[in-house]
Amino acid sequence: MQNKGLIKFLTWAFALVCLFQLSFTFVTRNIESKAKNKAETYAKQQEPLIRANIDQRLLPQVIDSIKNNVEADYLDSMASEKVYLGYTYRECQAREIGLGLDLKGGMNVMLEVSTVDVVRALADHTEDPAFNTAIDNALAAQKTTTNRDFVSIFYDEFKKVAPDQQLSTLFINQLKDRIKINDDNDAVIKVVKEEAASAYDRTFEIINQRIDKFGVAQPTIQQLRSSERILVELPGVKEPERVRKLLQGTAQLDFWSTYDCPEAINMIAKADEYLASISKNNEEDKVADTISTDSADSELDKLAAKPLNAKEEDAKESDNAHPLYSKIALNIDPQSGAAGRGPVVGYAMGKDRESINEMLRKAYDRKVIDARRVKFLWGAKPIKGSETYQLYAIKIETRNAEPLLDGGVITDARQDFSNVGGNEISMTMNSEGAREWKRITGENVGNCIAIVLDDQVYSAPVVNGEIAGGRSSITGDFTLEEAKDLANILKSGKLPAPAVIVQEAVVGPSLGQESINKGLISFILAFVIVLVYMVVFYNRAGWVSIVALITNVFLLIGVLASIGSVLTLPGIAGIVLTMAMAVDGNVIIYERIKEELRLGASMSNAIETGFKNAYSAIIDGQVTTFLLGLVLIMFGSGAVQGFAVTLCVGIVTSLFTSIFITRLCLDWMLNHKKVINFSFKFSENFLRNAHVNFIGGRKTFYTIAIVAIVICIASFCFRGLSFGIDFTGGRTYVVRFDQPVNAVDVRASMAAQFEEAPEVKSYGPTSQVKITTKYKIKEDGDEVKSEIVSKLYEGSKKYFKDQISLEDFKSTETNPLGIIQADQVGGTIAHDNLMHSIWAVIGGLLVMFIYIGLRFKSWRFGLGSVTALAHDTILVIGMFSLLYGLLPFNLEVDQYFISAVLTVIGYSINATVVIFDRVRENRTLHPKHTLMQHMNDAVNSTLARTVNTSGTTFFTLLMMFIFGGEVIRGFIFALLIGVLVGVFSSVCIACPVVYELSNKKDKQLAD
Repeated sequence: MQNKGLIKFLTWAFALVCLFQLSFTFVTRNIESKAKNKAETYAKQQEPLIRANIDQRLLPQVIDSIKNNVEADYLDSMASEKVYLGYTYRECQAREIGLGLDLKGGMNVMLEVSTVDVVRALADHTEDPAFNTAIDNALAAQKTTTNRDFVSIFYDEFKKVAPDQQLSTLFINQLKDRIKINDDNDAVIKVVKEEAASAYDRTFEIINQRIDKFGVAQPTIQQLRSSERILVELPGVKEPERVRKLLQGTAQLDFWSTYDCPEAINMIAKADEYLASISKNNEEDKVADTISTDSADSELDKLAAKPLNAKEEDAKESDNAHPLYSKIALNIDPQSGAAGRGPVVGYAMGKDRESINEMLRKAYDRKVIDARRVKFLWGAKPIKGSETYQLYAIKIETRNAEPLLDGGVITDARQDFSNVGGNEISMTMNSEGAREWKRITGENVGNCIAIVLDDQVYSAPVVNGEIAGGRSSITGDFTLEEAKDLANILKSGKLPAPAVIVQEAVVGPSLGQESINKGLISFILAFVIVLVYMVVFYNRAGWVSIVALITNVFLLIGVLASIGSVLTLPGIAGIVLTMAMAVDGNVIIYERIKEELRLGASMSNAIETGFKNAYSAIIDGQVTTFLLGLVLIMFGSGAVQGFAVTLCVGIVTSLFTSIFITRLCLDWMLNHKKVINFSFKFSENFLRNAHVNFIGGRKTFYTIAIVAIVICIASFCFRGLSFGIDFTGGRTYVVRFDQPVNAVDVRASMAAQFEEAPEVKSYGPTSQVKITTKYKIKEDGDEVKSEIVSKLYEGSKKYFKDQISLEDFKSTETNPLGIIQADQVGGTIAHDNLMHSIWAVIGGLLVMFIYIGLRFKSWRFGLGSVTALAHDTILVIGMFSLLYGLLPFNLEVDQYFISAVLTVIGYSINATVVIFDRVRENRTLHPKHTLMQHMNDAVNSTLARTVNTSGTTFFTLLMMFIFGGEVIRGFIFALLIGVLVGVFSSVCIACPVVYELSNKKDKQLAD
């Protein structure tokens, strides 16, 4: 072996670097363990005192809260302390190997930057018909278009609507410094694109700053520029609602004048009168329509047979007579009947706000309320101790509907404490803002000024006098965290473009811990399977493989830590799969060495020649899988991408260990006169004498493959596939009960809560279900999410053995029951996921065709391999179509499934390449043999390798399937099917197809 010294040096250097990187993980785990112990000790000390002073039912929640606070305080105190080799705890955290959401819990969010708002603002919110039509068309087209920016789509639509209209006339007001009135449309749209790109970059920067100040360890913030989206992953986050506000708040801070209540009530009265007239007209139209039908008498008889309760009838008449008053409690003194003072016009329940907003919109549209003079905004939070919100009347005093002052003048914001002990946000203004604020407060003494953030009123204090110095504050019923978050948002600055959550996943920490436990169990069992298999089959050489395998896993995890990769449950599956595939290199080498020994070579010569002959097959097989991993990295996201990164890194470390570490170990054994065995008696001649005529029996294999493919295609046509929300859009919730439940019964209960019955499936244990709904999927916001969670609670609470509250049901933080995981995927994201997946599979097959064709210098080999891979792809997808709903685990087609299909392609091509490599060698060694002899000899001589590698892979995956948990069970099932059909296609389809495509004149293939 040449350059042995260099290889030893690189191995030790590589190992030391990995050990150094992994040491940070041990340091942080040690500190976090101390924090937990400190929290446990303190909680035990305080428990007797707490138990004596609170309701015993609240004791577990209070104790958990104390533990969390003590632990967080300890870790915060250690953040800037140097704890290891001059590194602070926070710096060590940044270098440890991170855990993904499925292992640690937390939140994954996809934000879509609203470029349409940027374009509208640049066009000065023009009412030009062509412009607005193009905008509407572009929004519709964007839903079915992948990887194109909104401005380009808008430009295409504008050219269709108004091909001769000048865009410069629309954008000149806002872009007068960058465009001229005579500029052509291409030049204008180029500037608009630059402005939109700048807004996107600034939005990303601001969100980055907000998350940085939020204090999450190892957040992932990724730009997806082509789709104008931002991916945010926050491991360990326990307050999803807080995160949503942090990410989506535009930080549009405004100071507005307000109307006094009596004047505002008059506007509400006019709106109510108008809405009542509409309601009356609609009722009269309904009656007229009913009477005019042929079945009028029978319908009236039906109505008469079902009289309404008198109270219900009175309430209905009241609602029709006063639509707004029935929802709003006006700010009127109950004793005197006089309108109250101040800007609050009335009060309403939180659930009624959307319907009130809709009624007010109708009044605005009909100009019953003058939108140029007033706008009604809700308070940011309900009145303390209730679900009642205040409705404020905001006065518009300028032609352009501008506030008295906006947040652009704010230079600093911080959480502070008010004079009465509550939390508030103190703000400092620049010199220009300070002058304006002094003038505004001086002119409004005795009046109220509303402080509005993102169209929500936080406070509307009375101005008692002129305020100098440029200081102001926002008061309200804030918790400490809310005040800090608001200050963070204001300090980071206003988002130039709104960012909307279009995809979201929340995983509770209890589910994450379960995934860690199951992942470790499956990993250990898979390792034991590989160890036993290799030692039983290859004797002492098997132990060498184990040394190489342990080194491989160590280097793999070290590299993942070095590059800042996050370990996920699919990532653990990737490590397990890497172990199985790493053994493949040793199997190929050992089988080659055994062949040389049978020919009478000495042990040293057999090892030398065996390694030399195995290189091309090992490298070609691993390169093809590596290329598929790159395709997954390009088209995947989140955990799928993590799996692909783990797979690619594992392939590199596997090549290094199987070729170099194994060789170093064998050379050491030779130099120290150690006995080396590559088999036991029973395995020495395993499949050595196989002489199956695979090419001669190709028609039988074709028949089997065609029948299987036809069955799968028929299943596609008649049964279809069970698509997950990744491809359809919607919301899913994993709900855990404290006793076994029947999914059919739960679905029946849910049907009473939702307009369309959600899909309910058993998910893992019998006490767990997965609920999928498309209810209000086009709407977002905390109100919609709360409404859906309330409906889920109402539909499932009766199935809990012990009563559970709504708060405990929806909390993913500490409660192990109720909602333990929640996911949301918008329609646009779902379409993009589907297109990316289709292109990923097509791209994977195309890459394989090109590589194999070039590597073996014939398109026939390329087409033969792709035919075998297409066979594997159809059968794997077909099995999911045939079996979904029949097996007791999830068989949804989602992004995990697509990554499994691509992995199957990579694994299957590995076996095919080994056979093709032997065909190429046989043609060189035996030029007089026919192509049929070359191919049969190649398949038979590599049959031991095929069986051994497939066997180790299958059984390691089987451990993951049984013990890895429900989250990846469908993913592993697809891989298990892929291993089986991949063996069949590599042995029985690939070479026969190449043979069919060949002819006697092709001198490269036959004599």
